[in-house]
Amino acid sequence: MEPILSLRGIGKTFREGDAECPALDGVSFDAYPGEILCIMGPSGCGKSTLLRLIAGLEAPDRGSITLPGNTGPGQESAAMVFQDDALFPWLSVRDNVRYGLTVGLMKTVPAQEAGKRVSGLLAMVGLDAFSSSWTYQLSGGMKQRVAVARALAVQPKVLLMDEPFSALDPFTRRDLEEDIIRIRDAAAGAGQTVTVLLVTHNPEEAVYLADRIIVLSDRPATVRGVVEVRLPYPRSISDREFIAVREQVTGLVKR
Repeated sequence: MEPILSLRGIGKTFREGDAECPALDGVSFDAYPGEILCIMGPSGCGKSTLLRLIAGLEAPDRGSITLPGNTGPGQESAAMVFQDDALFPWLSVRDNVRYGLTVGLMKTVPAQEAGKRVSGLLAMVGLDAFSSSWTYQLSGGMKQRVAVARALAVQPKVLLMDEPFSALDPFTRRDLEEDIIRIRDAAAGAGQTVTVLLVTHNPEEAVYLADRIIVLSDRPATVRGVVEVRLPYPRSISDREFIAVREQVTGLVKR
């Protein structure tokens, strides 16, 4: 299978005056269509920076990022879900999800198609009954579901998620982790392959979700190791094999 995303020798250094802070130093890996790929590493090692580079929000100092280009109106290569939901409080739930289809080049999506797409996504994330609600009326977990739906509205090839569940309680967090798997599978069933790259500090979350886990080293980060998670879904955190993989990942992060 050909990769949907390829990183080769990515380097990034932040500069302020004469001071330099190297963040990434030769990061290389591939991501494949329909894969859930978790990125882990010590705090401050550059995981969020890596996602921002893939999203095109910043440029690497060296190396290359290969990601398929846009394939039509309302289709983007990558879309990002941030740690805070970053929703627009002056817009309804429906209008937040529709937003990406009404700005810039995306406004060329016909209104009927955009409306149908938004309705389908709200149903997919279980929020169709809240389409007219204001975001302040929603719980933290519901807000993150809106953020995911908004990112998916532009039909990205790659969904980038920067610790999206870290501020949520454990029960809501587990529900949303299961949502990610369900949404990935539902998108595939609808003919839209979505690859998910998710940054997390939680090894249990990574093993629960991922097909593979990329572990970065301390700053400046390189790829310390890649762990393949060959456990069937749904996964049980009390399963002996699950615990063994979780401990393997924990050991790599702490090494």
